Amino acid sequence: MPASTRKSLRIAVLADSDTRWKWGSLTASRIAPAGSDIRLDGFLLRGRATPTARQLQEVGVRPDSLREVTGVEFLRAMGEEAYDLVVLALVGGAVQAMLHGLGRVWDGRTRRPLVVTGYVGVVYEKLADGLLLRHGADLVLANSRQDADRFRAVYEGVGADASAVTEVALPFLGGAGYEKHDPYTVVFAAQPSVPANRRDRTYLLERLIRHARLHPDREVLLKLRSRPGEHTTHIEELPYQKLAEKADAPANFRLVYGHMGEVLDRTDLLVTVSSTAALESLHRRIPTVVLTDLGVREALGNHHFVGSGCLASWDQLDAGHEPAPDPAWVARQGVAAGGTSRTESGGGSYETAFDSARARIAELLGAARLPRLAPYYTPATAPGYLPGILARHHLAPDGSPLPGAPAADKEPGPVRQIVRRAARGAYRHGVQRVAPVIRRMGEL
Repeated sequence: MPASTRKSLRIAVLADSDTRWKWGSLTASRIAPAGSDIRLDGFLLRGRATPTARQLQEVGVRPDSLREVTGVEFLRAMGEEAYDLVVLALVGGAVQAMLHGLGRVWDGRTRRPLVVTGYVGVVYEKLADGLLLRHGADLVLANSRQDADRFRAVYEGVGADASAVTEVALPFLGGAGYEKHDPYTVVFAAQPSVPANRRDRTYLLERLIRHARLHPDREVLLKLRSRPGEHTTHIEELPYQKLAEKADAPANFRLVYGHMGEVLDRTDLLVTVSSTAALESLHRRIPTVVLTDLGVREALGNHHFVGSGCLASWDQLDAGHEPAPDPAWVARQGVAAGGTSRTESGGGSYETAFDSARARIAELLGAARLPRLAPYYTPATAPGYLPGILARHHLAPDGSPLPGAPAADKEPGPVRQIVRRAARGAYRHGVQRVAPVIRRMGEL
């Protein structure tokens, strides 16, 4: 397309963790109408899981600008700066707060940005709660046909407009199709909060190490999401790194960090409890196992994989079992959609998975006027719920900032930055060290 006819598109992405920044920034590039010149401005919502520089670098997205903000500061920026598209890559309550705040900031304007939100990966808990907290965005993205059907059913079931639900796919799928490696490599994709207790996490680590001992010809890797002191989307009270310090592991077992896609490049068997990494692995046609050792339970999230053909136990894996995924189930998850090449995994279907979203966005961008943001939750429909959600982000029931809300006009000084880092460190120390001790004392 000639440079003179290319449309310039300015996009803001607000994220509250490393995984949501990954989803939000990659989604922004996927859903932009074809031929657009994109300027991507990143905003990191200040909180316990604000990504570190290393975590941001690992995602691989290079925004044109990046800054850390409070919710009130973000709303102020959206009132002062002109954007075409705003992607809210946040936990549900924060999405709801920003929708009400943006509705107030943009009230009365003839033109406003489009607002897009969605989920980072598998939606296996709090379906109705999370969806209704996201209602009010112009597009609520569903990562698969199955999710799109479920999302519409929830909205229609409460009498809410379901037209915003738009089927796409996970934006970070891709990479080379599976080919066997030498040595054969088994990767366990750890999760920060699943399972949550020491006994179960220690069990999984011991089984992984036992598998390494039983198969000395294999390389066995424990893929970790974050280094000690870092936080991700979910709180990790018992990092596997600390549990592994006391383990007597063989030479063919080791811990690895880094980009999941790069780890999958050398994986022959991906094992997890319920990580979204399973979908990345299935998309590449890598043999993938979702563990049943701790049961198939909603609390673990592995119930999502019922019918997938991927459920198995460590005993089966130790004996040499390799799963065979069910094609119909996989297709409904928006992965491995129609691809047959051994070097390009996704096939044409994945490449067109974002076409509906692009078309919808192009249509809305061309509209003469957009309606006011209208979330399902209002002071009238949820008077005992909504005010508390907004207050956590220093907003009043009408979406305006509460008195005393943190909203600095300039970059904090060095003293404030030191205090903030110390507070985060104290919080993380409390989560990872103090809380488990108190819990154990309570069980005595």
